[in-house]
Amino acid sequence: MLVVITYDVNTEDAAGRRRLRQIAKQCVNYGQRVQCSVFECLVDAAQCRLLQARLCSIMDAQRDSLRFYYLGDHYEKRIEHFGVKDTYHPEEPLII
Repeated sequence: MLVVITYDVNTEDAAGRRRLRQIAKQCVNYGQRVQCSVFECLVDAAQCRLLQARLCSIMDAQRDSLRFYYLGDHYEKRIEHFGVKDTYHPEEPLII
């Protein structure tokens, strides 16, 4: 299933900047960054719950925000992209 993860971390102090880097690092392990604080992750249910638990353990619930949008397995028709960046296709090979 495709899950879009967005986050907003309070970076007023060093601890917040550290949380921001840690959350981004975890998201990179599961998906592709499509905007600064937005990731598209192609995961199964178990991977999704594991990622969610990891991110929630990093964030400060009193200062930060984390959102998961579950687009499911038939996400292709639910996403429209406009603008300069190439569209990301999570099921295609990623060449670096």
